[in-house]
Formats: sequence, C-alpha cells, structure tokens
Amino acid sequence: MCCQKWILTMAVAVSALSGSLNASQTTEQQGLEKSVVLIRSVRQDFDYVTPWKQKAMRQSIGSGFLIAGKKVLTNAHNVSNCKYIELKKENIAKRYPARVAFIGHDCDLAILTVDDESFFDGTVPLELAGIPRVNSTVSTYGFPMGGNHISVTEGVVSRIETDTYVHSGADAHLVIQTDAAINPGNSGGPVMQNGKVVGVAFQGLLMAEGIGYLIPTTVIRHFLVDIEDGKYDGFGSLGVLLYPGLHSVSYKDYLKVPPNEDGIIVVATIMHSSVESILQSNDVITRIDNYNIDNDGMVRIYGLRLHMSEVIETKYIGQTAELTFYRRGKLMKETATVALNRLIFEQGRQYDRPPRYVCFAGLTFVPATRNFLETWGRDWRTNIPYYLRYLFSHSMQLNTDRQRKEYVALAEIMPDEANSYAGDFRSQPVESINGITIWGLDDVYKAFKSRRAGVDDFYTIKFMGNNRTLLIDAKKARLRHQLILNRYHIPAEARSEENL
Repeated sequence: MCCQKWILTMAVAVSALSGSLNASQTTEQQGLEKSVVLIRSVRQDFDYVTPWKQKAMRQSIGSGFLIAGKKVLTNAHNVSNCKYIELKKENIAKRYPARVAFIGHDCDLAILTVDDESFFDGTVPLELAGIPRVNSTVSTYGFPMGGNHISVTEGVVSRIETDTYVHSGADAHLVIQTDAAINPGNSGGPVMQNGKVVGVAFQGLLMAEGIGYLIPTTVIRHFLVDIEDGKYDGFGSLGVLLYPGLHSVSYKDYLKVPPNEDGIIVVATIMHSSVESILQSNDVITRIDNYNIDNDGMVRIYGLRLHMSEVIETKYIGQTAELTFYRRGKLMKETATVALNRLIFEQGRQYDRPPRYVCFAGLTFVPATRNFLETWGRDWRTNIPYYLRYLFSHSMQLNTDRQRKEYVALAEIMPDEANSYAGDFRSQPVESINGITIWGLDDVYKAFKSRRAGVDDFYTIKFMGNNRTLLIDAKKARLRHQLILNRYHIPAEARSEENL
C-alpha cells in the first residue's frame, strides 16, 4: 500500500483512465496476468516510546511482479514490519505464503520468495528496460484497492529527477514522474513500455492530482546486483554538504577558481565519512570521474542533466570515485571510497528491527531517531521539543564528539515513587549520568550499573540544553527497579544490539 499521506487525493483517478485501453494494451494486460501478483500482508509496527510494545496489527494490499530466478520484486514498504505475507495470482483462488529474501529500505525495494514451487507454474518473468523518454507513454499495472483483476492505467512521463523516497523519508534517488494514476495497492506493480519494465510504481503526490512516481530501472538494477552476494549493503554517498555558490562571480574569485571552471562548493564533511580526510570546507569540486559538474552541482548522465550524486548511485559500497577539485586556487585530484556515510542522528525511518531501550527505575531511554520523533504525529517537525529539533536539523555541524555513536533521549517515565517529579525531563536528550558522558545507549546501561564512590547516593542525570539536573535516589531506585518492571509488564530492563 502506498504511503497514505502521499496518495489520499488520488483515489478518483482510476476510473477516468482505466477504461481507455486500446487493443494492444488489452493484449499486453492479458499476458501480464502471468507476471503480476497481488500481495497481502499483515503488519505490526513498533512503539518507539514504550519500545517493548508493538502497535495493533493491520492488513495492507500491494502489488509485485515476477523477475528472473523465481523471484517477486515489490516495494519495501509493502512488506516492512510484516508478520505474514501471502501472494495471489489473477484468476487463481489459492493464496501462497511468501517471505522476504532481501529488502532495501533506502531504495524501497524488496525481493520475495515462495517455497511452494507450484506458484511459478505458468508464470512469465518480466524483463527490465532502460529509462523512458520524457513525453513517452507508460502503463502502470497492479491491484489498486485490492480487487480480483489486474488494473492498468496509462500516463505520460513528465519529469526525471532526483527526489526523496517517502519510505525512508531521507534517502534520495532517481525518480520518474508520470501522470498515470498510482493508487493504494498499485505500489510494487510494474510500469511497462513496449513490453518491458521501465519502473516500479511506489508513491504519489498528495498536493496535486494525477502525479505519481516510479522507481527507475537504474535503481532496480543496483539493488539486484547488490544482493547477488547474499546480503544488501545499500546505496553509498560521498558524505558531504554542498553549496551552489559559484553563481556568484565574487565568490568564485574569493575561492580562486579559474573563470572558465564550474563546480560545487563543499560546506562540510560528515564525521567518520570516507572523504573526511580528503575534502575540506570551501573546496570546489569540478569533476567526478569523467563527468563535469556545473554550478548547480549537476552532471550529464544517461543523456539527462541530473545531480552529481547520480554518479555515486552507479557504484557499490567499497568502489571508488575520482574527484577533481580546487583548494585555494590549487587544482587537486583524489580517490574517494563510496560508503554509507550516515549522520549520527539517523535521518531515515528504520524498519524490521525492534527498537533498543534501557529502562531503569521506570525511566525509559531510547536512541533519538526519526522513528522516535515521528511519535509526535504528522506535524512532528514543529511539535517535537526544541532541542531535539535542533539536533535533528543540525547534528552534522553540532556534533564534535568523535566518540559519539548516537543521541539518547528520556522517552517515557513509568510513574513510581522512585521517579516522582521527573516528568519535566521527559523527551530530553541525555548528556551525562553520574558524570559519565552518554555517547550511546550502552553508556546509559553502564552508568546505572556502576557504583562509584561519592556519587552512590544519587543518580545525577544531566540533559543537553538544560541547566537543571534530575536527581534519583539510588537506593530507592535499585530497590524498586524490578517491582516497576513487573507492574508495567516490561519484559527486560534493556534491549541492546547484542540481544536483538
């Protein structure tokens, strides 16, 4: 099912388009009944405030299609956090249990497998084509709103560019925009042109009618090649913050870049990134591999003008890219390794892994992640506490601690006499406990377990951006800790990476 906030205004588009099939389309649709499948899934999301719990189960509908190797390709958001998945072919009543073999949340793609070999009887795997031309016609196939029969909508490719994938909310890859209707249930279905797949339907735009998006085959092929070794590594990046400042002639003169050169300015590099020791602030990257970079940070690739990140998108984790850049007027060349290069404050949503936590004396600590922030609802960006918003928006520039693994927040307080008056500190990021700096969630667990001379009477918890200190009576906290776990049915005092 497409992410609801993207597709709510598009439900009426199907009837206007689905009745206009010509004879060739009808023939193609009849052939695709052997390739396109309906996906039913049962999903149960995690609770990131009381992370030992899960939310209510819900069912969803999506689409998928057969590819070579007896695999079903679909969207990751169709099968994320799922307890059960089954597939159904058109005109066949039997439902086939399926399981996720590989999933890429950053590119919203997944591979499903079916143990019952009879599922593949009479099926036809679809082939991948290239990137369709702008203004060319494409057809989207799938099971919008469920249904018993494959539906097809026709549209025109209107734009090809780099944009954010809604599933993670942070990762940006190439997308193809079309006016073919993409409705709930269409997600994961093939988008066809001349009998071959040119994309996977995956999201639509809430604030405009008749605008849908598909994942192009460049992204699909990258995903399929990546998983050939039995695991998914993901899409890498350079790990830099860039600024298109060379439109200013004065800025170009200030940075001593030759007048005939275009390029993009480096503002900062991500700490621990693969280019941290290569690039510096105010370096001007003019070329990546054999691609010239213009003043907007764009290159010519696939016959299109796209962001320079598309060159990195063609590579896999561990491969390299050659960077040509100016530093204070000096022309330089360096080899950069493509890596994940993620921020300390994770910007993308996480799936399929129970959230980690530490609960001591009713105080529940969790990593500060986007999943946690989104518990504030649809307007979470404005509703979250100001210091969490500050860290989320500017952690790349704010964090100077090379030991830091993540930020940690006091997510919830399970009321008890051991933690009375602690409510004012809820949802604040932790700085230290008993003088122990909190670089990650494991440090919280260690701080509460340690007993140091002179500080044993109280646990002193300090928070970022807050001059007040939370004091917890250590003896009472230890005495009542297990009682609180039992009362609130908390199965364990902690869940770490080791016991996930």
